[in-house]
Amino acid sequence: MGTSLSVILARIKQLLKQQRQLLLIFITILFFFWGFLPEIALAKTQTQPVASIQPFLDRVIKNLTEFRLDNGMKFIVLERHQAPVVSFLTYADVGGVDEPTGKTGVAHFLEHLAFKGTTRIGTIDYKAEKPLLDKLEQLDSQIRAAKAANKTDEVAKLQAQFQQIESEAVKLVKQNELGQIVEQAGGVGLNANTSTEATRYFYSFPANKLELWMSLESERFLEPVLEREFFKEKEVILEERRLRVENSPIGLMIEKFIDAAFKVHPYRRPVIGYDEDIRNLTPADIRNFFATYYVPSNLTIAVVGDVNPTEVRRLAQIYFGRYKSRPKPKSQIAAEPKQNSSREVTLNLPSQPWYLEGYHRPAITHPDEAVYDIIARLLSDGRTSRLYKSLVEQKRVALTAQGFSGFPGDKYPNLMLFYALTAPGRSVDEVATLLRAEIERLKTQPVTEAELKRVKTQARAELIEALNSNMGMAQQLLEYEVKTGSWRNLFKQLERLESVGASDVQRVAQATFTTQNRTIGKLLPK
Repeated sequence: MGTSLSVILARIKQLLKQQRQLLLIFITILFFFWGFLPEIALAKTQTQPVASIQPFLDRVIKNLTEFRLDNGMKFIVLERHQAPVVSFLTYADVGGVDEPTGKTGVAHFLEHLAFKGTTRIGTIDYKAEKPLLDKLEQLDSQIRAAKAANKTDEVAKLQAQFQQIESEAVKLVKQNELGQIVEQAGGVGLNANTSTEATRYFYSFPANKLELWMSLESERFLEPVLEREFFKEKEVILEERRLRVENSPIGLMIEKFIDAAFKVHPYRRPVIGYDEDIRNLTPADIRNFFATYYVPSNLTIAVVGDVNPTEVRRLAQIYFGRYKSRPKPKSQIAAEPKQNSSREVTLNLPSQPWYLEGYHRPAITHPDEAVYDIIARLLSDGRTSRLYKSLVEQKRVALTAQGFSGFPGDKYPNLMLFYALTAPGRSVDEVATLLRAEIERLKTQPVTEAELKRVKTQARAELIEALNSNMGMAQQLLEYEVKTGSWRNLFKQLERLESVGASDVQRVAQATFTTQNRTIGKLLPK
């Protein structure tokens, strides 16, 4: 009896560990390939009610300054003198959706190369390095042509030359010099991410390093060397794709699912890009993309922390004022046609069973944005949510059941996505039945005032938590500034959340959760 109990307990412990690991993998895949912010997908615990946050918002608005340089670059500056630190975020209004057909992955590739340095940073001798980089690019072009012509001997000869030149170029590189400069000056968090809609570069410095940041960041996009270690970085990115897609059942599932859900809009493409496209990218592709989208009018910068706005503006003019004014690129993104019938994709792979279900919904600027937020919270915001209580706690058909609104982005019409990891001995069809029962309940039964109050309290608390850090504040301000036209909409969103009523939830649920608007994904064991 004791032995049997210990075996059972060990099995339960193993299942819980697998659940956490698989959920982490799922969230990592979402973040990695579509640039989704992981905190949106993570389960949230119930937060304590908070008092009115209006005084907090009033202080933020009072201490916020915004200005635009003559070349079109915009700055948002928020004074916060609680600690002598400053967070910086450079927001390029460009992501995976802006890539030319056949060039998927170029935005993400460029983000990688932005850490390789400039004509002064990251090199021992740029005058000696530049001819070598040019030669590598020339040899790469010749190798492609020789391969296309099936000239095997010539390919081998050219590849030998390439390797020799590349080894010479590497000797002139100062590895991670940008990171070393930042770290030695007390900087932390040097990083970046690329999503479907944006590329973000961020880190924090002590308050007395404001001018150093101005110098480093302005030079980074004024004189970047995008060819430095280009071919080595391509192999790194290809390996990342192999790890997260080709060798990952859930990675393959997500890629197939999103491709089924969108037929025209570039949301259907992974941010990391397709394997063939990545292989065919050239330094010229990166330069052309940079020249088109990294123009002053397409960049917005947030500076949050212990700063003087007047000094920020003075230094911004000195350093970023050097950028030549160029027009903001025009969006040429095709609108996704209305979905008129249910879609389904099934994969049989060595994996635990997963179930995905998505519904098209409007962009972040739609008047019902707050209603979709409330619906997402009601259904899947942590252990108090309807999906968790029903599928995980009560019926035990799933090890986890969650979802969120705004996948794979929210700048354009997108998806409300739900996903569940099926419990041992249960089927994805059982998961689907119970998930839809909860969705139907939203359509047919008005939400109680108590439940609405709970999720609204959670929304307020989570916003406060996000805005407590300088970087969190910078991130939120820029998301709303660029996607909705004004950072003020961040705070108006709270008012809109408060005004959502049970009839709004029912109305939007009835319009959105229809059979013809549904895309299903089933990952089944092989």
